[in-house]
Amino acid sequence: MSKEALKKQALKTIDEKADEIKKIGDDLWKIPEVGYREYKTAEYVETQYAQMGWHYQDKLALTGSKAYLKPKKHTPTIAIVGELDSLDIPTHPEADPKTGWVHACGHHAQVTAMLGTGFGLDAVKEELDGNVALLAVPAEELIQMGFRNSLREEKKITFMGGKQEFIHIGAMNDIDLTIGSHSSGSLKGARLGTGGTENGFIAKLVKYKGMEAHAGDHPDEGINALNAAMLGIMGAHANRETFRDEDHIRFHPIITKGGEIVNNVPAEVNMESFVRGATVESIKNANKKVNNALRAGAMAVGASVEIIDVPGYMPYHRDPWLDAVLRENCLQLEERVPIGGHSCGSTDLGDFSCIHPTTSLEMGGITGNHHHRTYQIVDKETLYVLPAKALALTVIDLLYDGASKAKEIKEKFNPVIPRDEYTKFMERLVD
Repeated sequence: MSKEALKKQALKTIDEKADEIKKIGDDLWKIPEVGYREYKTAEYVETQYAQMGWHYQDKLALTGSKAYLKPKKHTPTIAIVGELDSLDIPTHPEADPKTGWVHACGHHAQVTAMLGTGFGLDAVKEELDGNVALLAVPAEELIQMGFRNSLREEKKITFMGGKQEFIHIGAMNDIDLTIGSHSSGSLKGARLGTGGTENGFIAKLVKYKGMEAHAGDHPDEGINALNAAMLGIMGAHANRETFRDEDHIRFHPIITKGGEIVNNVPAEVNMESFVRGATVESIKNANKKVNNALRAGAMAVGASVEIIDVPGYMPYHRDPWLDAVLRENCLQLEERVPIGGHSCGSTDLGDFSCIHPTTSLEMGGITGNHHHRTYQIVDKETLYVLPAKALALTVIDLLYDGASKAKEIKEKFNPVIPRDEYTKFMERLVD
């Protein structure tokens, strides 16, 4: 069968299943769960795998899974990624009333598009060489760091990010290329977008310890850990003029514990933050300055401070050759496909992009801002169905004719981090 005939068949199948795909999106929207807690979501996705007769592995990185459209012996293997987790934004009008969790970054749409892609490719898989793996990956949003650090201490995970953990446990060893997706409210009327880069980061857990004392009668006998934290934050702010514009540095701490009782001098204050930047070198340089400032805050009032630096995500650089194939197929579906610039946000797709060719598309269908109470779905066809079509067409291009295009892209790629050295590299990042 010709490549064009395969594409027509895949598109026809996705169109026939469009209502089913939209229902999947609606269902997932209703069961938001944050990272490494996505048990209902995982069960839902795995039920879809089973109904399609796809062999899959579950409980990867606690809640993740990996389904193959054909037996594993077929290579090369292209991964289509969907992220399982939601956010914790109780101010969102559709947040779960008990948990405050909501899909205000649209990860449910990624999983929906991933499954829709699988539906389309399942109809033509015997005509393609190589294989397709659907990756349902947990914990892209690096939040609730205290909980995740407890999982690390219990040896249940090694890394706080789901894709990082997939690499660490070997779940990516048989993957040759990866393609993802993400909703966007910045496409200015377009329905699909490609291209762009994103920051990486180091994550931080900070604990200031002082001495309690009665805040009215004997404050002179205390050591104020909250004042130490405030001075540390202000010291970091005083370094901002030293951060180069091209490095896109971001430092955005939150205080998760500000003391014990209102009439005592705060004896313990806990903080979380990222130090983000466009390159590994700039991240490490800014992180050193931030740590110096945080320590100085403790010294200024006689407190102590413990800083736990955790490997965050690597800067994300789309593979140009893979992105070109994706873009070409997006343009087969849409007349206008904007090319993204640099984002100061971060994604653990950056970690995938360091070990093998990786790219992702953006899809519209939403209004408002990510991570915000205004995030709303307005066009389910654009958000759920259209990206499935673009991803399916791209995979057909890659795996047609002996998977020659996929093999060519793989051959051109030079890894930033050799796959088998990933864990040690990330540990050295915070030495």
